[in-house]
Amino acid sequence: MSSISDAELETFLAFAGRLADAARSAILPHFRQPLTVTDKAAAGASYDPVTVADRDAEHQMRALITEHYPSHGIVGEEHGDSPGSSGLRWLLDPIDGTRAFITGVPLWGTLIALSDEEGPLLGVVDQPFLRERFLGSRLGARYELPDREGTLRTRPCASLAEATLYCTHPGMFPRDPARSAFAELESRVRMSRFSGDCYSYCMVAFGLVDLVVEAGLKPWDIQAIIPIIEAAGGVVTTWKGERAVAGGKIIAAGDPAVHEQALRILQPAA
Repeated sequence: MSSISDAELETFLAFAGRLADAARSAILPHFRQPLTVTDKAAAGASYDPVTVADRDAEHQMRALITEHYPSHGIVGEEHGDSPGSSGLRWLLDPIDGTRAFITGVPLWGTLIALSDEEGPLLGVVDQPFLRERFLGSRLGARYELPDREGTLRTRPCASLAEATLYCTHPGMFPRDPARSAFAELESRVRMSRFSGDCYSYCMVAFGLVDLVVEAGLKPWDIQAIIPIIEAAGGVVTTWKGERAVAGGKIIAAGDPAVHEQALRILQPAA
């Protein structure tokens, strides 16, 4: 159990909102505009685009954290690891879904998590263009949309045959046995859809999607997601059924029953 009080957690949630606001301001002027895209992938690796929007948004968030919480650590996708002394650290992914961003599709978002040695204490996913925000912690999970606010709650889903499955791209599973295991899972569900990046996880918490299954995630890709889905009633683990804080192969489910069924299929390929 974290030593942070509920009042402190509320303060950190409010500050995470300020970080999200700063990222919005840095990102939105570049969306659906002519933009230089750099491939940061190592030689021989798959395409990994980055833009000035990614880098500037993370820079703005890091500056705010350093100003207000100089003892906190920071881990960001674009600017690396800045160790802190407090035992708390912020994990930042300024644009999760840069491929969607550079193609003008608004299924990307800013991911912000605050973690201690046990894992994420809070998570925020912000979609600047749609002006949608999803927040989660032990205090609960909620959404903020342009026209309303409310509580996030996953929906019941008794079996895979009733489930909607999302994955950003099946190319996440380039080799067997993971590729075959995912294909087996996909064959069991009612409907599967591709794309979505972080947005599909938010729809699990919203009660519109039942499963997201992916691979190759980094800690900053998933730590903001975990508190949101868990506080909404869902489950997030690795394919081994372990805590997902380090990323890797991920199962996120709205209903523990459908998570267990998906886990039985995927665990042998973990």
